[in-house]
Amino acid sequence: MLAEAVFVVTMYATGCDTKPGHPTKSGTLPVAGFTAAADPKVLPLGSIVHIEGFGERMIQDIGGKVKGRHVDLFVHNCTFAREWGRRTRKVRVLHVPKED
Repeated sequence: MLAEAVFVVTMYATGCDTKPGHPTKSGTLPVAGFTAAADPKVLPLGSIVHIEGFGERMIQDIGGKVKGRHVDLFVHNCTFAREWGRRTRKVRVLHVPKED
């Protein structure tokens, strides 16, 4: 498992990339500043990561375009998400849930 690596960071928000009330893959509603999506082969659901410049996020979702070292952060503002685009940031893995 990765301890720290550079990831592509994108953002999604209600209204531009997801419908209001649409649950995450983990079954919860996304929360701005907390929810992130990742490739479950790299970061399984329930993983907690620290993203440079954004702090801690929990991987609660996956995305069709989120592959490899890529995290997609749920944010409160569609305009901000679009203006952000695709950038790279260091991501440190703080916790990975144990498999059953």
